[in-house]
Amino acid sequence: MSDGYIQSAVKMNQVLSRIFSAIEESKEEVFEITDNLNKECSRLEAKLEDVNQQIQSVILELDKLEQLEKKSRRALVEVSRDFSRHSEAKIRDAYERANDLQVKLILKHKEEEKLSNERKEIEAHLRSARRNLEKAEKLTTKFSVALEFLEGNMEDFSNTITDLEQRHLMGRKIIQVQEEERKRVSREIHDGPAQSFSNILLKIEYCEKLMDKDIEKAKTEAQVLKDLVRGSTREIRKIIYNLRPMAIDDLGIVPTLRRYLEDFQSETGIEITFHCSPDFNMEDSVLQLALFRIAQEALNNITKHAQAEKVDIILDQEHKFVTMAIKDNGIGFDTQNIRRSVDNGFGIVNMKERAELLNGNLKVQSEPGKGTTLLIKIPTDKQEEETDGKNQSIDSR
Repeated sequence: MSDGYIQSAVKMNQVLSRIFSAIEESKEEVFEITDNLNKECSRLEAKLEDVNQQIQSVILELDKLEQLEKKSRRALVEVSRDFSRHSEAKIRDAYERANDLQVKLILKHKEEEKLSNERKEIEAHLRSARRNLEKAEKLTTKFSVALEFLEGNMEDFSNTITDLEQRHLMGRKIIQVQEEERKRVSREIHDGPAQSFSNILLKIEYCEKLMDKDIEKAKTEAQVLKDLVRGSTREIRKIIYNLRPMAIDDLGIVPTLRRYLEDFQSETGIEITFHCSPDFNMEDSVLQLALFRIAQEALNNITKHAQAEKVDIILDQEHKFVTMAIKDNGIGFDTQNIRRSVDNGFGIVNMKERAELLNGNLKVQSEPGKGTTLLIKIPTDKQEEETDGKNQSIDSR
């Protein structure tokens, strides 16, 4: 081995060490930002709860004041009918009491309006803080992936992903991603349906109070309530669907994937063309789920990185093999640099792992400015001894 080669290796090691240190320092800063955002979210949630309680208290006080104001007006009407029957002090007292209650009622309405505006402002700040927290958590995950890539043997990882040591690294990363997914689902439930149901309960109580006072306003609030319920239902269905597309068990891969692609096109604006061979028929649920997850991951990568306007997906079944091609017209990339990209690289590695767990393979064809094509080929005549131990791992990833 030449001295020049050794010197180059030493320099490369020094460069990687500096990169590792810089990423480690940045990761600590991101952790601190994430912790501060967590505290800010907790503070805003507590403040929102306090304001909601104040609003409830004001509503109750308004109820009492309105009842008293009605009684004072009736008393004033009675006094006004015949001034001769009542003393001057009683007449003056009736007028002053009615006027005082009206002033209090106006001030209490203003207090309610002020608190409602404050609640809207807090909710806006809370939504912003949660979005920033989600971004910070994603960034933390990316730093963790980058650090693991640097901690391992980068050259071996780039050249031989099937190496057992690298598979062990990938297994650890998959566990971490699973935990991040659980955290994401928990946050989606907390920030989505759970928060919506709290608002729904408040709206129901508010509507109940409005029914006898302002029926038109009650109808308006009821419409808002219906919209909240619809939104919560959509959020719950989306969370359930992302966890496990149940339709795949009942309808199979083709209708399920077609529905998913329609929703994806509606949400992203990316034009999707889906072709499936007429004689496509596959009953292997593990293989169907693997294909669905690969398509999901590929479209996720396209959304994040490709800047594509159109995607073509072709699903076909040949003798003893199922194939899927996913082609976009995006910006493309240099396939030699896949491993250098933490986001895109890990997404492709994850898809490749899914295919290889079923004795298949995934090939990437791409050039800068010429889009990207993924070619997946998986055998359908699975061997029992090879797949028994793998079936449980496919859906968990």
